[in-house]
Formats: sequence, structure tokens, C-alpha cells
Amino acid sequence: MPEQNHAIPLLTPHRMGNFNLSHRIVLAPLFRARSYNSVPQPHTILYYSQRATKGGLLIAEATAISPTSQNHPNAPGIWSRVQIEAWKPVVDAVHAKGGIFFCQIIHVGRVLDTDFNPSGQAPISSTNKPLTPNGMEPRPLRTDEIPHIINDFRIAARNAMEADIKTVLESLLNMLASDSSKFG
Repeated sequence: MPEQNHAIPLLTPHRMGNFNLSHRIVLAPLFRARSYNSVPQPHTILYYSQRATKGGLLIAEATAISPTSQNHPNAPGIWSRVQIEAWKPVVDAVHAKGGIFFCQIIHVGRVLDTDFNPSGQAPISSTNKPLTPNGMEPRPLRTDEIPHIINDFRIAARNAMEADIKTVLESLLNMLASDSSKFG
């Protein structure tokens, strides 16, 4: 009778693209709302480094690509020099423990909170249907606006790479493509 392998799959190594994970437990992106003025604070270093393990993957909370792409004043961003510099020690601390750090860059689309709207404009979407019955009515994104948002994603991804973050991109197409999308 062949010997059975009793390894727990969750605790086994896994190759994910260019990354060798020592296990399959991942810190999923959680909304923390502790980045004042969209800048990660020093306590962010402690938060992520406490959760880092050698070969473990951590995915940062949703990180805005521009001032008009965020949903909360205390959500982190990655569009400015000060934000890049604030992310660097966070990433360094995770890497010092052998961890792998990804950043989820986002544009909230019609999920924009009506109480926090830095531009004062209606949120953008693929439709004019609000996310909830009492939600702010979004306006459909114009074709000429798409390159600007794509450029915001490009800049945010480049900024994340400068901070030594391996980036996870939210799909702009998925966010904007359908009336039924809860994210677009």
C-alpha cells in the first residue's frame, strides 16, 4: 500500500508567477482607514510587519490611484511623492521578515461615499444607476476620460514599483463594464 501524504495543503509551498510562497495563507486586503490625509502612517509599518512571514503574501488595503478615486479620507493613496515615501518603510519591514508585499490599487467608481467626495462631482461608472437605492447617482464615464484614468493607474503602478511594492491591479474594465457591477 502506498504511503499517504498527510501534508496540510494550506501550509504547503506554492509558486505564484515569480513568487515562491512558503504557504498558502494570504493576508487579504482589509480596510483599515488609518492613513491620515491618504498617507500611510508609521503604525502601518508595525501592522504589516507583525503579519509578515518568510515567503508569506500580504496584500495591502485598497490604495487609491488619485484624489478622486478614493472612498474615504483615511484610505491610503499612492499618487504622490509623500505617499511613495510613506510606503517604503512598510515594504522594507515586510521584506526584512522575508514577506512578499502586494498593493491593491483602486478607483472606487460609483462606490464613492456621498459624505466623502473630494471633487464634489458625481461618481463615475459605466451607468447612471446608483449602487444603492439611496446612493448618489453616478454619471457614465465619457470616452475621452478613459485615458486619464488609465494614466492614473499607470502612475500609481509606477509609484508602487518605486516603493518596491509588487502591484495587484483592480480591473478597470470589470469596474466599468456592467450595470450590475457592485464595484463599477
